[in-house]
Amino acid sequence: MSKENSAVTTAPKKTEITDQVLQKVNSLTSIGELKIPDGYSPENALKSAYLILNDMQVSGKPVLDVCSRESIANALFDMVVQALSPMKKQCYFIPYGNKLTLSKSYAGTMAIAKRVAPIKSIAANVIFEGDEFIYEIDPLSGRKKIVVHKQILSNIDQNKIVGAYAVILMDDGESFIEPMTMKEIETSWMQGATKGNSPAHKNFRGEMCKKTAIGRVCKMIINSSDDSDLYKGGFDEEENEKDTAKDQREAKKAASNIEEVTFEEVKEVTQPTETPTENELHYPKLKF
Repeated sequence: MSKENSAVTTAPKKTEITDQVLQKVNSLTSIGELKIPDGYSPENALKSAYLILNDMQVSGKPVLDVCSRESIANALFDMVVQALSPMKKQCYFIPYGNKLTLSKSYAGTMAIAKRVAPIKSIAANVIFEGDEFIYEIDPLSGRKKIVVHKQILSNIDQNKIVGAYAVILMDDGESFIEPMTMKEIETSWMQGATKGNSPAHKNFRGEMCKKTAIGRVCKMIINSSDDSDLYKGGFDEEENEKDTAKDQREAKKAASNIEEVTFEEVKEVTQPTETPTENELHYPKLKF
């Protein structure tokens, strides 16, 4: 068989993965095992993801050829379950060897927080040396509240950041804040693959500090939601790095409440042969 004919016959198999994931998503949705948020289109997200994956390469080879069929399917399934959009930069696909993984960006974290709670706005600010910054803690609720943050233009210096904070304003007027010291922020960055030494961290230090603070405050909202088990993962690391550490992703899979989708040649659905443990997912293992 010529190379041209080989390319023609193998190409459709790649798009079949997105089709099969969509079929299983629709199947789980129809029986009430999976709920898709209003305004989210799994079909559009999967099409966008395929276009992105089709252009990705690893060592000069297409990602769709390098990564296993099962890992591609599970990354796509994970994306849909969390209702993330790759076109909106809410998630990134990251290959590790022959395994494709999904990493949620800080924009994805914000999108999930707004989905699970009545949030009006999310904002963040950097605290510089010389700023007057005071917050208090309500002794009854334990919630933090900013009393004052005064900043003058001459204080703004990327090399003199002492902290940052993010504020979530709810529709009912309530607010949640999470101040972080620079030491806490840097500790969070150390959880990422670049250890806070990426070009973005070096050139846009203030923005990266704000993103980390946003991830921290969104964590409180998401983890207190009814569907918190769907969104576990590294909130404290700088999640918009495309090279998020592999062990963080694996930790997420172990703690997640969504079982991996296993693709095989036989096109039928079977039930798991073993009794699920408490760490396994409530969705049945899906086999093709």
